[in-house]
Amino acid sequence: MDKLTLTHTRANCKYHIVFTPKYRRQIIYGQIKQDVGAILRELCKRKGITIIEATACKDHIHMYVEIPPKYAVSDVVGYLKGKSSLMIFDRHANLKYKYGNRHFWCRGYYVDTVGKNEKKIAEYVRNQLQEDALSDQIGLREYFDPFTGAQVDKA
Repeated sequence: MDKLTLTHTRANCKYHIVFTPKYRRQIIYGQIKQDVGAILRELCKRKGITIIEATACKDHIHMYVEIPPKYAVSDVVGYLKGKSSLMIFDRHANLKYKYGNRHFWCRGYYVDTVGKNEKKIAEYVRNQLQEDALSDQIGLREYFDPFTGAQVDKA
């Protein structure tokens, strides 16, 4: 169960991390999506971070990772966002006109520890693209008046 073991230490440090591009622009798709995934995998490999599940949606990144206990989560997220931002701007120089000053990611992020609900979080990250597609299809227009029950014109 514990993969990270030393002489007197055993660790099971798994986290669900979500971060978004600046202004939540829907830039992560197509060629950028492949490059962002490759960059994040390379950076995690450098630090010895295991990616269990990861999904690059069009306006955010979900990562379910196992981080060695010698690193703080905030340091890892700062490292991933900082280095990947520089690498993205090196590979896609045209993005500097939209983002400027080499800031690709938003300032904040979401992190949650994974405990007993490990399978649910892995499934959630795996199915995030389908959930986003379904939520995009939901409209806010009501076709029935909630007070009278009469049908409202679709125009």
